[in-house]
Amino acid sequence: MIIDAHQHFWKRGLFDTRWLETPRHEPICRDFLPADLEPLLKAAGVDYSVFVQTQHDTEENLWALREADLYPFIAGVVGWIDLASPLCEDQLVEFRNFPKFVGVRHITQDEPDDDFIIRPDVIRGLHVLQKHRVPFDLLFYVKHLRHAATLAKELPELPMVIDHLAKPEIRAQRTDNWETHFRAAAKFPNVCCKLSGMITEADWEGWTPEDLQVYVDVALEAFGPDRLMYGSDWPVCELAGDYQDVFNALRDCLTRLSDSERDAIYCQTAKKFYGLTV
Repeated sequence: MIIDAHQHFWKRGLFDTRWLETPRHEPICRDFLPADLEPLLKAAGVDYSVFVQTQHDTEENLWALREADLYPFIAGVVGWIDLASPLCEDQLVEFRNFPKFVGVRHITQDEPDDDFIIRPDVIRGLHVLQKHRVPFDLLFYVKHLRHAATLAKELPELPMVIDHLAKPEIRAQRTDNWETHFRAAAKFPNVCCKLSGMITEADWEGWTPEDLQVYVDVALEAFGPDRLMYGSDWPVCELAGDYQDVFNALRDCLTRLSDSERDAIYCQTAKKFYGLTV
C-alpha cells in the first residue's frame, strides 16, 4: 500500500483563492479536484491520499469531508480550526465526529508575526489538540523552524509533523540555516516529517533528484524512516513538475533503503500518525 500524505484540492470561487492570482502561480490558477488527482494516483501506483487544508475557514473542512465521502481514495482530511479562538475546542469536537477528520494545520508560514505559533493564545489552542490527540501539521519556512523543538518540548503528547522539511533553500543548495534546527526538532519522538514540497524549493526548470538527495539524507539520518512520510504536495508541485515527476524523484532518493524502510515512508508512518483506517 502507498499513501500520499500531503495533497490539496481547490475550486476557484468557492473559497479565497486570491493567492493563486499572481504570475508566479499562473500554472496552477485553476480548479484542482479529486477527479483530477485520481488517475494520477492510479498511474503512479498510489492507493490513498490525505487532503491538507488551504484555507483558514472551517467551511473548507466540510467541503473536503464531503469530497472524501465521494472518493474513497481520500483516506483523511487535515483541516483547520481557529487555534487562537476561545471556540477552538468546540470547533475541534464538531469535526472529531467525522471519521476522516484526522488532523489540523494552520498556514503559519504566511503569518506576519514570525512568532505566531508560540503566542500564548495559540499555545492554548495546541494544548486543546494535545488533549484530544489530534495531530498538527507544522507549515514552516526555515525561519520558523527554531520553534519546532520549543513546541515539541511544550507539547510532548501532541503528534506533530513538519511539512515539506520546513522548505529548505534547495535552489541555493543551502543547509547551514536549516539543518541545526531540523535535527533539534528530530530529537523529540512526537515530531515527524513529510518528504514533500521539495521540487518547488528547487530550480523549477532545471532540478534533478540529485538536488534533493542531501536533504532527504539528512531527514533519514535525523528522523529515520519510521518518522518520515511521502507527500506529493499536488497540485502545488505542478509549478515545477507533474505528479509522476515528484513520485519518481523521491523513489530515486530512497533506492538504498530496504523494503521495510520504504514501506514505513510510503505507508506505515502516515497510517500511524494520522490514525488512518485504510
